[in-house]
Amino acid sequence: MDKNFKLKRVLGVQLPTDPRWVNLAEKSLEEILTDHAFCEQKAATFCISLIQKYSDKELLVEKLAPIVTEEWGHFRSVLKELKKRNLKLGEQRKDEYVNALSKFVETGTSKERLLLNKLLVCAMIEARSCERFRLLSLHIQDDALKTFYHQFMVAEAAHYKLFLNLAEHYVGEEKTRTRWQECLAYEAEILKTLTPRGDRIH
Repeated sequence: MDKNFKLKRVLGVQLPTDPRWVNLAEKSLEEILTDHAFCEQKAATFCISLIQKYSDKELLVEKLAPIVTEEWGHFRSVLKELKKRNLKLGEQRKDEYVNALSKFVETGTSKERLLLNKLLVCAMIEARSCERFRLLSLHIQDDALKTFYHQFMVAEAAHYKLFLNLAEHYVGEEKTRTRWQECLAYEAEILKTLTPRGDRIH
């Protein structure tokens, strides 16, 4: 089976990343690890914000609380990898991809719709991260980094499923699936406007 077809079926992404992106990332290892570290930090922070905003959602709080710990552990793992390679954590940079994707969250809508949109944006970011980590785990020349990124790929896949499951739990399967297809199409259009960069995960 074609790998791109399989990836699309599992994650739903409509526009697969060109594998040559890995070649760019290898040339900017300090920058890509720095960006990765801050991606993990922002993921933990966003989960905290969801818990704060939707503290009445018992299942959401129960499921996201350990994700906060896991994402922060991932941040520390990337810091450890930087140190092991005598590389430095650089400055956090503007994430054009996430900023553009965040506009998918509608304003002036119901609380239920807002929760749905936020959960789907989280799922989309996790799905795209999973796809990028998979490419790194397959094509980066450093064998240690292959293993390193395979672990992150597995984790992101689980997070992607969790956010979709939470959306289905609170909003319903049909509404979630319909809006998810819209999110996938929206994300594909965003990627068409962005030039792949070796110093960015997204």
